Amino acid sequence: MHLHEKVSLMRTLKGLTQEEMAEKLNMSTTGYAKIERGETQLKIPRLEKIVAALEMELKDFLSFDEKMVFNASFHHVESCQNQTYYVNSAREIVHELETSRLVIEQKDREIELLKEQISQLKQIIELMRKPA
Repeated sequence: MHLHEKVSLMRTLKGLTQEEMAEKLNMSTTGYAKIERGETQLKIPRLEKIVAALEMELKDFLSFDEKMVFNASFHHVESCQNQTYYVNSAREIVHELETSRLVIEQKDREIELLKEQISQLKQIIELMRKPA
């Protein structure tokens, strides 16, 4: 796995957008995207800043490979779940994250639709309570 692929994968796993990473690194989104595409050569000082923005140690970042097993913590409002993942490839992870994002978006749309239906039903009930 190339460094730029690790950067992209770890950013994605941390739940950060390219825009957020660029902001943390005080650079343009376009410039940061070039790093992830491997169009910009990563020198040690820049890599150290990226790793710090990812809240990692450089040695951990460099030792990470696509077959590594690692723990990720997801904090919820009232609970914390630790889950262990086996990373087969960066593409699989990115695909899984994108699939999850789409599922969440669909659920959010369903929630909004249900809220609208509840509001309409409340209006109907209110109309039915009024004397004729």
